[in-house]
Amino acid sequence: MPEADEVDEEEEMPLSLRLSIADTLTLGNATCGFMAVYFTTTGILIPHLTGNDASAGMARHSAATAVILMLCAAVFDLFDGLVARKLRSSPMGAELDNLSDLISFGLAPAYFVLVYGMVADDAHQRMAALGAIVVLLAVVLRLARFSCVTMKDGMFQGMPSPFGALTVVSIVLLELPFVATLLAILGTAWLMVSRVEYPKPRGRLAGAMLGWIVLSMGLLAAWAFDAPSGQLLLQTGCALQLVMGAVIPLFATARRVNNFRDNRREARAAQLP
Repeated sequence: MPEADEVDEEEEMPLSLRLSIADTLTLGNATCGFMAVYFTTTGILIPHLTGNDASAGMARHSAATAVILMLCAAVFDLFDGLVARKLRSSPMGAELDNLSDLISFGLAPAYFVLVYGMVADDAHQRMAALGAIVVLLAVVLRLARFSCVTMKDGMFQGMPSPFGALTVVSIVLLELPFVATLLAILGTAWLMVSRVEYPKPRGRLAGAMLGWIVLSMGLLAAWAFDAPSGQLLLQTGCALQLVMGAVIPLFATARRVNNFRDNRREARAAQLP
């Protein structure tokens, strides 16, 4: 009998570890994050280190490709949650999601900042490395806290890591002075570990987020292929990303304040004779 039980457990174990559709999407997220690091290295860092002066166009194409891959990772991250809620996820689903997010929205944008500090004319490499470390650690802490803290339905505590990663790369692509760039990156990292509330992308908000990602891909493609006003369009899109990162939590805070006032008003009305 004990031997029979052991055989049954061995036969059941692979079933519990079988990947679901949602898990496959999550692995697509991780793949996009890794490929973003690859294009950042081969198209931006290596040509700079080898002194290839004729690589400006290649660097622009590679930077756009890396960011588009991070946007694709965000799409995978958006849909794996939707699919998991509609269908099912394996017992590994939550762990796979955190590990994939760490690659795509922690390592990839932090590495992007690090390479920016090495190739930009006015950048300071050590300070950029410090900013990259802060971004990476902010995502690590944010994902760890997400696994441990239970928030009320429909809200995130702190800027979601996909949104934070896209905000970080938008700051770099804006080509602001180095000090302003570094301060904005550190501010984004703080928002990711803060207690500021962000709404979860569900329903219309998920559709709006998907539309914004597709638009961002178009702006990056226009910039990569040197389309007319491509640089201006890209900078406009990056600026809007920063504005949304600052404005969205204000709406959530205003809603929470209004709910608090309504609850107090109802409590006072209930106390009246």
